[in-house]
Amino acid sequence: MTAHLLLGAHLASGERVDVRIEGEQVATVLPAGSPDRGDDGPAGSSTDLTGYLLAGAFVEPHAHLDKVFTADRVPTGDGTLAGAMAGYQTILADATDADVQSRARRALRALVANGTTAVRSHVGCGRLLGVRAVASLVAVREDLRDLVDLELVAHVGGPGVGETWRVHRHRLTDALDAGADAVGGNPSNEADPVAALEECVAVAAERGVPVDLHIDETSDPSMLLLRRLAVLAPQSGVPVTASHCVSLGFQDPDVVADVAAEVAAAGVSVVTLPATNLYLQGRDTWPRPRGLTAVDALLAAGVRVAAGGDNVRDPFNPAGRLDPLETASLAVTAAHQSPERAWSMIGAEARAVIGRPPAGPVPGARADLVAIRADSVGDAVALAPAERLVWRAGRLVARTAVDRSGPVHEVTG
Repeated sequence: MTAHLLLGAHLASGERVDVRIEGEQVATVLPAGSPDRGDDGPAGSSTDLTGYLLAGAFVEPHAHLDKVFTADRVPTGDGTLAGAMAGYQTILADATDADVQSRARRALRALVANGTTAVRSHVGCGRLLGVRAVASLVAVREDLRDLVDLELVAHVGGPGVGETWRVHRHRLTDALDAGADAVGGNPSNEADPVAALEECVAVAAERGVPVDLHIDETSDPSMLLLRRLAVLAPQSGVPVTASHCVSLGFQDPDVVADVAAEVAAAGVSVVTLPATNLYLQGRDTWPRPRGLTAVDALLAAGVRVAAGGDNVRDPFNPAGRLDPLETASLAVTAAHQSPERAWSMIGAEARAVIGRPPAGPVPGARADLVAIRADSVGDAVALAPAERLVWRAGRLVARTAVDRSGPVHEVTG
């Protein structure tokens, strides 16, 4: 079994360690310089990580790889969710399989370079595109399987004029047959939100796959489907994730506490998407709210909460860096989380939400690791240093080095 040593890295705790990787797992973690660290591997099987923070690799729990890098293809919209959806529909008219795949590969390679080894992406399978994007990303998943674990969520739109929910159901099942791993959708935007919600959960339960829905992606406090999802989740028998949950942040504190307790009891995970929700929500309100879910209340109730990047460089968000550290920084500034909590929301918590095995510099854990040239978690979140090394299943898959130079000051005397 191939072994590799990572020497002199420091952990989030500040402890300096040597880490031995064997195969796809972390074998040992010992104090730096320990004589029994096992320098018996083949020549060249060590990496000096002095000055690097070493941790479990990041996870992107909510992306839209079929939409990424399309912002410049339509005029800037009105900054609302409805406006972004209308703009994206014009892009779909010219979408090709090669285009979807090229943009997705570019995004995934950027995510990997930034320290991400697992991605959950929602993929449209509505009436305008059918399962074409799903099939395209299934091919990408296969092409890049040595770099990243990619999970695809079939994101279905509601029935068109004259169609029934039977068509809606067929689109979901067709997408699953085409290779999607989970069921998704945005019930809040449908004519009958409760029926849409129930249909999506029913299909997921029948197929035995996870469900991850865009829930309550609105600042309208009258929309609170999260409560209904908390009732359905235990009955479904499958992992259930609620993404966005924006309207929860617009409720009275007592309602927030009650809903958070219900969500916790139901075992529903929540993914907050600060970048897109900060961009899209609250534009018609003054003073403008943050547009995020009630992160503190959910955490206090015991809900597992992760944070994702969501849309990047598309009509739903013209910005974005495909870097989980950007998401963590927004969780600190906009959701008032500590850097350490934000770090877990893009790491261990996100990994658990999408059902991936634990990873990190811990004996027995999967050797999905990221080393960042940073002194601490706080520095990493704040500065997002570009210098990073990334291992997936024990194999180095990305390394970014930075060569800085400055003005030369000539000293005379």
